[in-house]
Amino acid sequence: MRTSPSTRRKLISVAAVSAALFTAATATATAAQEPAAATDVPAVRTEAAPGAPAERLIVGYKSGAAEARSNKAADADAAAKGEKAGERLDFERRLGTGAALVGLGEDLTQADVADVVAAYQADPQVAYVVPDRLNKPLATPNDTEYTKQWDLFETTAGMNVPGAWDVATGTGVTVAVIDTGYVTHSDLAANIVAGYDFISDTTVAADGGGRDSNPADPGDWTAANQCASGDPAYNSSWHGTHVAGTIAAVTNNSKGVAGIAYGAKVSPLRVLGKCGGYDSDIIDAITWASGGTVSGVPANTNVAKVINMSLGGSGACTTATQNAINAAVGRGTTVVVAAGNSNANAANYSPASCSNVISVAAADRQGNRSYYSNYGTVVDVAAPGGETNSVTANGILSTLNAGTQGAGAENYAYYQGTSMAAPHVAGLAALLKSANATLTPAQIESAIKTNSRALPGTCSGGCGAGLADAAKTVQAVSGGSTGGTTYTSTSAVAVPDSGTVESSIAVSGRTGNAPSALQVGVDITHTYRGDLVIDLIAPDGTSYRLKSASSSDSADNVNTTYTVNASAEAANGTWKLRVQDTAAQDTGTLNSWKLTF
Repeated sequence: MRTSPSTRRKLISVAAVSAALFTAATATATAAQEPAAATDVPAVRTEAAPGAPAERLIVGYKSGAAEARSNKAADADAAAKGEKAGERLDFERRLGTGAALVGLGEDLTQADVADVVAAYQADPQVAYVVPDRLNKPLATPNDTEYTKQWDLFETTAGMNVPGAWDVATGTGVTVAVIDTGYVTHSDLAANIVAGYDFISDTTVAADGGGRDSNPADPGDWTAANQCASGDPAYNSSWHGTHVAGTIAAVTNNSKGVAGIAYGAKVSPLRVLGKCGGYDSDIIDAITWASGGTVSGVPANTNVAKVINMSLGGSGACTTATQNAINAAVGRGTTVVVAAGNSNANAANYSPASCSNVISVAAADRQGNRSYYSNYGTVVDVAAPGGETNSVTANGILSTLNAGTQGAGAENYAYYQGTSMAAPHVAGLAALLKSANATLTPAQIESAIKTNSRALPGTCSGGCGAGLADAAKTVQAVSGGSTGGTTYTSTSAVAVPDSGTVESSIAVSGRTGNAPSALQVGVDITHTYRGDLVIDLIAPDGTSYRLKSASSSDSADNVNTTYTVNASAEAANGTWKLRVQDTAAQDTGTLNSWKLTF
C-alpha cells in the first residue's frame, strides 16, 4: 500500500528555504541538468531546500527506454531502485514533460536520498535525476530602499534580477566603470577595488593634477559658459558613483539600494571631468581595464571581465576607439556602452556605434523606449533607464552624493538615461561570467540578446533584441561549460526570396540531454538580414527561435552565436537549422553553422 503524498510530506521551516531564491512569477522549477557521477552526489541533488532532504525525485528517462512511455515500467523501476538502495520507492505520476515523479517514502536522511540518486545515475537508460525542489516566493533583500527599485523586479518592465540571484551574484568578477570616478559611499565601499585616474588634461581633471592612481571624483560642476558659450552652470553629477551603485551596491546590509551583481567588485576609472573627457584617455582606460599595457601607468592588478561606459559623443566610432575595444574583447572583456540620450539614431554616436560592444537603449517603467533614448540597428538590447520628467520615482534609484560642487553627504537619487540602462546590462554580464566563467564576450552578448523578452511597450526606430531578462539569461548559461565538442555543417545552402531552407547536423556518441547553454553558431550572407527568421530544430522536432524578422534591421549578414536552453532535448540525433526569408528582393546563403555542446 502506498503512503499518500500528504501523509509523507514533512513541514519545512521558512528558515530552511530562505536561501532558495526563486521568482514567484515562475511556475516551474529550474531546468534539470546532467547528473554528477554516481560516486559523488552533491547536496544540491538530494535536497528539497537547503538542509532539507528531498521527498520526491524527478526522473527523466532516455527516449528509447520503456520507462519513458510506460507508467507500469517506471513503477517497476522505482521498486527495483528502492530495493537496491534499501528504501521503498513509489512511482507517483507522469509529469507533462514525460519525466517520472518518484516518491521516496518517509524519514529519509540526505545520505539515504544520495543512495537512491546514485542508483538512478548508474542506470544508462536514465537521462537525469533531480530532487523535487521546494519553491517559495522570492526572498526580498533587506536594503531599505529596495522597494523603490522597480527596475530590478517589476513584472512589466523590470529586468527580472531577483530570479537570477539564486544562481549567481557576480562573485569573482571585476567590472570597470569608465566614468567620472568614485565619491566615497558606505553602500558601495565594500565592493570598490583600486582603479585609476586617466584624465591627462589638468583643466578637465579639476583635481590639481593629471593622471594618478586616485580615481576619486572631485566633482564635475561647471560655471555658466565654462564649457561652451551659452551653457548654463551645472552642479556636480557624481555620475560614476550612481552607475557603480546600479552594478554592485552592497546588498542585504539593511540600508540603501541593492546592486544587480552585488557579489562583484567595481574598479572606478576616471576619464570624465569638467566639460567631459577625451577619446585618448578613454582608449587608455579601456586598454588598462582589460589587462593591456599603458605607458606610464602601473600594471592593473584588478583586470576587469566587464567594462561599462555610460558615456558618448556625436560621430561614428573611430578606428582608434574601435581598435581599443577589439583588443579588450580579444583579452576576454565584455564591453557594455550606452546608446545615447539624443532621441536619434545611435549609429551617429560613439561608442554606441562601435562593433564588439553591447549597445544599450533605455526603457521606461511601462516598457516603452524612453523619450530621450537613441535607437537603431546598432542597438543590441534595451534595459531600464527610467523617466523622471513626470514622476521622479520612475527613474533609476542609486548611490549618489549631495554636494553641489565638492563632495558632501552621501545620499541616493533618481536619475534617468541610457547611462542608467547600460549598467543594468553590465551587471547582468557580471552575473553571467560569475555563473559560467568559460563564457566569451561574444557568448555573453549572444546570451543576453537571445534570452531577452519583447518590450511590453513600443520602440520606434529599433531597440535591439528586446528587454534584457536577468533570470532567464543566467539560467540559460549556468548549465555548464560552453567549451565542449563542436559539430559543424559547412555545406552552403542558398536562401531564396520568400523561401525556407534547412541544413542538418548529425550528433552521435553523446550521453544524456543537450546542455542548457547549447551554443549555435550561424554564418549567413544576406543583403537584408531583417527579412530572416532563424530556428533551431531539435531531433524530436521541437523548434527554438533564434532570430525573428525585423523591418528596422537593414544591415547585411548574420554572423553570430546564439545560446539555447536545450536541456529538455536528447543530445544525439539530427539537428536542423531552418532559415526563412520572409520578403522579396534580397537573397543570401547559409554558409555554415555549428553546435557546441
